[in-house]
Amino acid sequence: MRYSQLFGKTIRQAPKDEISANAKLLTRGGFVQKLAAGIYTLLPLGLRVVEKISQIVREEMNAIGGQEILMPSLHPKEIWQQSGRWEILKGAMYQLKDSSKRDFGLGFTHEEIIVDLAKTFVKSWRDLPLYPYQIQEKFRDEPRPRSGLIRGRSFIMKDLYSLNADQKGLDDFYEKCAQAYAKIFERCGLKTIRTKASGGVFTKELTDEFQVLSDAGEDEIFYCPSGHFAENREITKKKEGDKCPLCDQKIKRSKAIEVGNIFKFGTVYAEKMNMYYTDEKGNKKPVYLGSYGVGITRTMAAVCEVSHDDTGIIWPKSIAPYQAQLIGISNQEIVISQAEEVYQELTKAGVEVLFDDRTDLPAGRQVSAGEKFADCDLIGIPVRLVVSEKTLGLRSGRAGDKIEWKERKSDKTEILGLEQVVKKLR
Repeated sequence: MRYSQLFGKTIRQAPKDEISANAKLLTRGGFVQKLAAGIYTLLPLGLRVVEKISQIVREEMNAIGGQEILMPSLHPKEIWQQSGRWEILKGAMYQLKDSSKRDFGLGFTHEEIIVDLAKTFVKSWRDLPLYPYQIQEKFRDEPRPRSGLIRGRSFIMKDLYSLNADQKGLDDFYEKCAQAYAKIFERCGLKTIRTKASGGVFTKELTDEFQVLSDAGEDEIFYCPSGHFAENREITKKKEGDKCPLCDQKIKRSKAIEVGNIFKFGTVYAEKMNMYYTDEKGNKKPVYLGSYGVGITRTMAAVCEVSHDDTGIIWPKSIAPYQAQLIGISNQEIVISQAEEVYQELTKAGVEVLFDDRTDLPAGRQVSAGEKFADCDLIGIPVRLVVSEKTLGLRSGRAGDKIEWKERKSDKTEILGLEQVVKKLR
């Protein structure tokens, strides 16, 4: 992709109405644009990050038996009344009437919808287990949307639902999914702590959250550094400095960002919404339901919060919008031509590269090397490649066709040949 053609550019000043680092950096870097409080447009760079995260999620969900589907975002009131949550969720769920005065809700979550769907296909024990999931936009009427993409009114989420024949099947899959979640977040460059928490409006049972330690977090957790214990402040009876109940370590306290949550519902939804199956002996049994969510856009925001410096974002290689950012420094024709050739060769080699091909700005002013370097650091792509008079040997009088290699998280630079660059990026 040529930067000159990219829809969405960097901006120098952070938006005055944004407080969180993720909102400032993602907006300044040209990843998102705010439409209203808690509502953001994903620009091409932001969408590429979201798609990388989504692909990691798909791979790990498919590996444990998940099957991807896509359910509607608009739900008739009657389905939510079956579970009793239409009234419970008033004030949190967007509820509206259509032109026929019929009541609908915008997808807050999809337990009711998956149960209604599964009743069509689950008839006997042979139809179980099932693990459908989706990656979809969700809507929640947050009274005070804040923290950028960490807490919004509109966001992208992966929600998987487990349908099992018994409690053991639910318990076994629950642990399998928890392990898959740890892999997902590790692949996204995040260290998470599995934390016991309240089920909130979803269930009376305790749930497991996946928390990332960060001062930008809205949760507060108490945890053992050895990983033996972690509880959300809402439910814990521990205090900072207390002894861990499972080892000799002292409990620590920290703010944290919740990036995932998993729930066991048991047979509550099956009994309320009539989701039964026939077992091997011909007996009618309720289906056991579990729910498993990953905040896709929230994960992107969490990475920004824990992986940035004073100059911009530092993306992990796994979810960066591009593998490398190529910069041509100089308006000499030979440098411009060589940078173009490098771009073409990298593209042919299958390298994802963002090429800052700007030579001047709309006002006629030339783009300085400093501006290009600053934009590169702000965007945060893992590798910066520079073609300049120096790398071509023009300053020394010796012909060359080298490229300067610098990783975003390092101050070290190397001078490499094109083949070396391609090999390292691959």
